[in-house]
Amino acid sequence: MNTVTLGLPSAEATTQRMAAAFRGEVQGAHLSFASAELLWKVLTAKRWEILRAMTGEGEIAIREIARRVGRDVKAVHGDVQALLTAGILDRADRGVIFPYDAIHVDFTLTKAA
Repeated sequence: MNTVTLGLPSAEATTQRMAAAFRGEVQGAHLSFASAELLWKVLTAKRWEILRAMTGEGEIAIREIARRVGRDVKAVHGDVQALLTAGILDRADRGVIFPYDAIHVDFTLTKAA
């Protein structure tokens, strides 16, 4: 299964993952966010619906995404643009693609300092 991990890695975790990659260890796909606030700002509830509709589906036209999520094409277009800007979606010949079969979210919340 082609899974992407979304997370808030520490500098130490990122360094460890990079070192493992340099040793030839497969790391899989990771999309990192600087903070939980940024993750939730980019991945709103409506954008999660879009990702859910696109997961494992290959290339999809924006009009088809709007149909699948039951929303206005213009509103979906704005959300798709935000996901493209964040590097979560990729452009394709006749639409956009979310090239993963699953999403794993990985972060730990701790007591505020």
